[in-house]
Amino acid sequence: MNTPENETFRDSIGTINDDGKRAWVFPKKPSGWYYEKRKLVSYILLAFLFAAPFIKINGNQFLMFNVLERRFNIFGFPFWPQDFHLFVISMLIGVIFITLFTVGFGRIFCGWICPQTIFMEMVFRRIEYWIDGDRNKQRKLQRQKWDAEKIKKRSLKWFIFLVISFLIANIFLAYLIGSDKLLKYITDGPTEHLGTLFPLIIFTAVFYFVFAWFREQVCIIACPYGRLQGVLLDNKSIVVAYDHKRGEAENGRKKFRKNEDREALGYGDCIDCLQCVHVCPTGIDIRNGTQLECVNCTACIDECDHIMESINLPKGLIRYASEENIEQKKKFEFTPRLKGYTAVLVILIGVLIGMLLLRNDVEARVLRLPGQLYEHKGETIISNVFTYKLINKTTETIDDVSFKLRTYKGEIKLVSNTGEIVVPEQGLAEGTLFIEIDKSELKGDKNKLMIDVYSGDELIETTTVNFLGPRSYN
Repeated sequence: MNTPENETFRDSIGTINDDGKRAWVFPKKPSGWYYEKRKLVSYILLAFLFAAPFIKINGNQFLMFNVLERRFNIFGFPFWPQDFHLFVISMLIGVIFITLFTVGFGRIFCGWICPQTIFMEMVFRRIEYWIDGDRNKQRKLQRQKWDAEKIKKRSLKWFIFLVISFLIANIFLAYLIGSDKLLKYITDGPTEHLGTLFPLIIFTAVFYFVFAWFREQVCIIACPYGRLQGVLLDNKSIVVAYDHKRGEAENGRKKFRKNEDREALGYGDCIDCLQCVHVCPTGIDIRNGTQLECVNCTACIDECDHIMESINLPKGLIRYASEENIEQKKKFEFTPRLKGYTAVLVILIGVLIGMLLLRNDVEARVLRLPGQLYEHKGETIISNVFTYKLINKTTETIDDVSFKLRTYKGEIKLVSNTGEIVVPEQGLAEGTLFIEIDKSELKGDKNKLMIDVYSGDELIETTTVNFLGPRSYN
């Protein structure tokens, strides 16, 4: 393992050469126990990613993030602009959840769950292995002149990358505008919706650029999550780690020789085969310790375990372990720091669940018309004018809506041609109404009224307003 005075590898990233130019990473095709488990997890998450926009719960899209119209669906729960506080709490829960697992298990999110890693390693690189071959063949093809073979392979690979990028862009658009609207745009034809076609082309170009050219640079340069490691990780965090105590021993590493007693000679179990480096998708040497570029993908674990098996040495030279575990053989413990994050997470989840249970399917807003005071009608009636807005968060139309005063005797009159209020599904109804109350009922110049909103005979919402009256009636 590198000593502090020999850590020049930290002065630059592994994908930049000495001349400051891009050093392309050609990782060896991974295989092994962890890789098979990652493939299973990745394909389940990919199926979820592609299916989620088309899954409906009570008529609501399972996941939707319509930023332009400020409408969000999370796990089938619709969030309107009026529910922004709920959306913020949901996002905070996500951040705390990722933070908690980073403190405990490093960048396990990056290696197993991150869409960038899943698409790059389980989709695009697998296509690359199929067309270009493994590491050595890819390096050879890179140096090869542009002959018929190279043109054929590059054209096929880039075309498939473009098709997949276009597909991802469509799915991304389904999350933004809704799957129903996307399917309608597709059936109508692209020329009918040029305002959506151009963003689709831009998204396709961005995804193609990321997966065909920028690749691992996203994790190393662009993603801010990697920078959080320096703040969140400590010597108790479980990460993909090289056991330098075992690998280096007293005299460091040494190439493998058959029938050699390495232990007696004072050499560690690391035979300096560099397979852990060749298989790394970000081009680092895990033996240098925890690094910004490491995404905890476990490819080096599988490769090292395979080498250890082949030379009859115990597996686990590279494994999930903490620095404390390697140095002092201490087992993982639930630290006060983890307990604190867990407590915050549980509290936020409890608050969110409580708010969701208390949230009504219909939200009513009745506000006094700005700049308007009360009016006298006859000798005893005081009138105030209000605007109302009814938001229907369900997928069913709400009709026969009426308003009734709860605590005061008075009358509510709608300014409407039909006299009937209908709130469309996932829509809103708004208008103007007058509230008229006998002055003998008023208890001052400001009176808080409670208004019940009914659909037929069913009470669906309650709201309050301030009703103005003459000061002399205090």
